[in-house]
Amino acid sequence: MINLNTNFKLKTNTSSSCGSGGEGHLNDASSSTTSSSSSAFSSHHASNESIQLLVDNTTFVVNPEIFASKKDTMLYRMFFSTPSIARPNEKGQYVIEGFSATVFGAILDFFKNGVIKCPPSVSVSELHEACDYFLIPFDASTIKCHNLRGLLHEISNEGAKEQFENFLYEKILPEMVNAAKRGDRECHIVILLDDDNVDWDEEYPPQTGEEYSQIIYSTSMYRFFKYIENRDVSKQVLKDRGLKKIRLGIEGMIEILLLSAKKYF
Repeated sequence: MINLNTNFKLKTNTSSSCGSGGEGHLNDASSSTTSSSSSAFSSHHASNESIQLLVDNTTFVVNPEIFASKKDTMLYRMFFSTPSIARPNEKGQYVIEGFSATVFGAILDFFKNGVIKCPPSVSVSELHEACDYFLIPFDASTIKCHNLRGLLHEISNEGAKEQFENFLYEKILPEMVNAAKRGDRECHIVILLDDDNVDWDEEYPPQTGEEYSQIIYSTSMYRFFKYIENRDVSKQVLKDRGLKKIRLGIEGMIEILLLSAKKYF
C-alpha cells in the first residue's frame, strides 16, 4: 500500500520562492549586481558590442546577440526585456551569482550551438538546476553527457513530476475536495488496479490509521507509485503546493496501494 499524508491547515507565509529548486540557492543577477543607469546595456546593444559577465570570479566576454534567438530563456529576458532587468556593476560587468564558472560556460554553449555538454566535473543534477534557472529545456536533445544513468534519472524525475501533476488534478484533488466539503481535514485514498474487486475484511481493515478511505481505480497510477523515486517526486510536488505532514509509502500487500493524504487548509 502507498501512504500519502498531507495536512490542510492554513498557515500564513510571508516569504516566496521562485524556480523549481525548493530552497532557491541560486540568485537572480538583477538582484545580485550593483545598480546603475539602465541605458548602459542599451548602448552596448545598439552598437552590437560585447559585454562582460562575471561568474564565480571568471569573466566571460560575449556578444548579447547570441541570446536573441532563445527568447524563452532567462538570459534573453535579462538583456532584452524592456526595461532591461540586468544592471552592470561599477566596472561595467554583469554579475551572476550562484553558479560555478564551469557550469555557466556549459550554459553558454546552448546559445552558441543549441547543445550543452555536461563537463566531467559537474554532476547531472547540478547542470539540471542551472538549466531550470536559466529556463533552458533539459532533455536528451539538449543535454549530452557521458553519465547516461544520471541523465536518465533526471529526465525520469521531470517525467514523474509532470505525470503526478496530471494524477493530482485529475484524480487525487477531486477526492481531497470531497473530503474538504465534508469538513474533513485529511483524506485517505486507496489506489487499486482498474479491474480489482476488493472486499475489505471487517476484522482486518487496511491499516491506514484513519476511519475513512476513498478508492481510486487506476492501473497507471498504481504502477507509477510502485517506484520509490516517483513517490519522492510526488512528495516534493505536494510540499511545493503548501501541503504538510505528507506520508507516502507502501503498506500491507503489494497488490493494494494506499494513498493516505492528510491535507490541512
